Amino acid sequence: MPKSPNQKMKLLYLMKIFMEMTDEKHPISIPDIITNLKMYGVSSERKSLYDDIECLRLFGMDIISRREKPSGYYLGSRDFELAELKLLVDTVQCSKFITTKKSEQLIKKLESLTSRYEAQQLQRQVYVNNRPKTMNESIYYNVDKLHSAIAANSKITFKYFEWTVTKETKLRRNGDSYSVSPWTLVWDDENYYLIGYDDSSKSIRHYRVDKMIDIEPLGKMREGRELFADFDAAQYEKKTFGMFGGEEKNVTLLCQNKIIGVIIDRFGRDVTIHKAGDEHFTVHIKVNVSPQFFGWLAGLGTVARIQSPDIVKEEYTRYLEEILAAKCD
Repeated sequence: MPKSPNQKMKLLYLMKIFMEMTDEKHPISIPDIITNLKMYGVSSERKSLYDDIECLRLFGMDIISRREKPSGYYLGSRDFELAELKLLVDTVQCSKFITTKKSEQLIKKLESLTSRYEAQQLQRQVYVNNRPKTMNESIYYNVDKLHSAIAANSKITFKYFEWTVTKETKLRRNGDSYSVSPWTLVWDDENYYLIGYDDSSKSIRHYRVDKMIDIEPLGKMREGRELFADFDAAQYEKKTFGMFGGEEKNVTLLCQNKIIGVIIDRFGRDVTIHKAGDEHFTVHIKVNVSPQFFGWLAGLGTVARIQSPDIVKEEYTRYLEEILAAKCD
């Protein structure tokens, strides 16, 4: 049989056929393999295909031959199981920081990691209440730029915007650039944040990645290393409610036993807890005292209250009084 121009690509096309067209429920027969190779301009014979399949097995592909119906050959295992791909697709769908367009592109790439039949099971829609997608397409690349700057030990500059009541963007600092030493990225409440050392305030600050534009490396070594020597991103997230800043203070809460799960979910199992009678316990936490912290506490209602310090109790009382006064106007 004369060789076709694409004959040298035979093994690659055969690999493509197994990856795209087969799985445990959809084996392929030798005649069907020959037909599909012809579509790629590759001629083949039954005897040579057996040798080619064995070559792919030696390469590491888990090609299985099944005699019972439906009989044929199929790719038995892949880098990702279908359940793992479903989990990744659901995560992409639910991620607020990934735009709708980028979500579709990523899911299409995930579909290429399994057969065309199993890929149909990945075409699912996960709905999450009150979860709008970000409108900033550049965030996908911002994350990559920030990781690169961290790896290169380089300061960065960027501009930072906020939304106006007319749904337009407005640059902070009158459009002046921020100069920051980036140290780590965290995910909190479906948003990406950069945590770094701010040149102007000489302190640790965090920034929403989807609100950062014009990110550029400065090529200068990062500062603030001593502040990040023992930095714990998880602890930072716990004490900065909703990633809103505030003065860091030690606070003791008196709580009813029934919300112990809420406290552990929020602050972790290492938090200091003591019994306070049969129905209550106290918990000692370090938090950035802010309206977001007070809002979280108010959401617990009467099952939790601030025991100390008095200054935080007073701040919380004023917070509640201002809300009540505003509602009465």
